[in-house]
Amino acid sequence: MAKEFSIAMAVYKNDAPDYLRDALKSVIDQTLKPNEIVIVGDGPISEECKKTIEDMSHEAQHEGIDLVFLPQEENNGLGASLRLAVEHCRYDYIARMDADDLALPYRFEKQMKCFDEDPELSIVGGMITEFEGSPENIMDKRVLPLSDSEIKEFMKSRCGVNHVTVIFKKADLLKAGNYNDEYRQEDYYLWARMIKAGCKFRNIPDIVVNVRSGRDQFARRSGGSYYRDHMEIFKYMRREGIITYPRLVYNGIVRGLVQYVFPNRLRTFTYQHMLRKR
Repeated sequence: MAKEFSIAMAVYKNDAPDYLRDALKSVIDQTLKPNEIVIVGDGPISEECKKTIEDMSHEAQHEGIDLVFLPQEENNGLGASLRLAVEHCRYDYIARMDADDLALPYRFEKQMKCFDEDPELSIVGGMITEFEGSPENIMDKRVLPLSDSEIKEFMKSRCGVNHVTVIFKKADLLKAGNYNDEYRQEDYYLWARMIKAGCKFRNIPDIVVNVRSGRDQFARRSGGSYYRDHMEIFKYMRREGIITYPRLVYNGIVRGLVQYVFPNRLRTFTYQHMLRKR
């Protein structure tokens, strides 16, 4: 019998209704369909997005999928929204999905199979492609380590799981404290806490999500607040024995150069060809 699972999503005011429709359609059309989709409205959203959610709820229901929408009056950020979504998910496994990305049709079937093969797994991710404009206009691919030990070694300096691809065991996610909105890198901080909690990771080699990207995505990863948040996460990892003090210093120097010193073009090159590759 196939394991039952939920989808956790967040939508906010700047999300485009057409992109949201395509994202939900890619989830509903999976070879292995979810049992429910939980969407948190991160503050007020457009009437068009509300209509899209209403329309897609009927399509989901036709496929035997419950769609739950949780509107919030205030914009609290992605971490807080996902925390709320997780709390409302009814099933033992939870898959992440963004409101403007496209899940490949076999995504859930391939990832959920991993939990059958290894019941000790806590989290399964996969690879992504990134596109601009048309989904066929692939601009980049992010390939990450596959095994638990390789992922945890990679995590000592860089994020070793593509957040938009993950499926969790809900119990293990809660054991690590669920999502936290303390830092803007809510995913990296969660992975660190899951490592501390003894959770087991795996990435499959398949492309499972086609991610919508923009030319300014790496430019946004600069400045003092972004650097400080990264350093607080590294300090947490040092306190918990995940990284050594020399690694903390090394990470601080590298992140300082990339996020403070490098111009946008060099920052983009560094992320694409060094920090994002295994």
